[in-house]
Amino acid sequence: MQNRIKGKVVAITGASSGIGEATALMLAGHGAKVVLGARRSDRLEELADHIVKAGGEALYLVTDVKQRDDLIKLVKLACDKYGRLDVLINNAGISHLSRMDELQVEDWEEMIDVNLKGTLYGIAAALPVFQEQGSGHIINIISTSGLRIVPLQGVYAGTKNAVRTITEALRQEAGANLRVTGISPGFVQTELADHMKDPAIKAAIKEKAEKIAISPDDIAGAVIYAISQPPNVDVGDIVIRPTAQD
Repeated sequence: MQNRIKGKVVAITGASSGIGEATALMLAGHGAKVVLGARRSDRLEELADHIVKAGGEALYLVTDVKQRDDLIKLVKLACDKYGRLDVLINNAGISHLSRMDELQVEDWEEMIDVNLKGTLYGIAAALPVFQEQGSGHIINIISTSGLRIVPLQGVYAGTKNAVRTITEALRQEAGANLRVTGISPGFVQTELADHMKDPAIKAAIKEKAEKIAISPDDIAGAVIYAISQPPNVDVGDIVIRPTAQD
């Protein structure tokens, strides 16, 4: 099978752990040049060093997706070093679960800033480069929470639904030279639950995840599939969840 990933320049947000880290490692293993963005410099440095020692190519930049300039700098790093950017993966995300009447407004704002505005900032940073090149691929990591609404997830699911809508709108507007993919994971073994403030909710989510969660590698495999398609093939939407998830 032809390796269509080798040599591609791929920027990834939220790259220091979980799905972002697994995706970076898998892409580098297929010969991609990965440009890693996240807030934790020590984790980024460790990951980049691991990839380079294994014979791959990796750069990193401390990136807070709440800051538009950080996304611009991440894309610029890729272009300055490698002369182009082929794929941007908007992966960074955060989840706070609570009842609406608890009025956790600061948590709502953080999810909007990271999940929604962070994705938009990534799109805004990459699109001019893709338009100038005449090619590019945006992959937004969404969530099955944007497909099935349940209590405690109102605002989180709302941000993911918004990203889903934006992803589809961009796909329709993109034209023949830009590919757009939305990937919606279900329960995955990540650190997402660690950010949840309510101890009971955190414990419940972790308990369920331990029983049914799939590996971040499974999501990385979906990213590989989407990028590996021929240039005229656009994989618009992938939903990937544990078989045991309802």
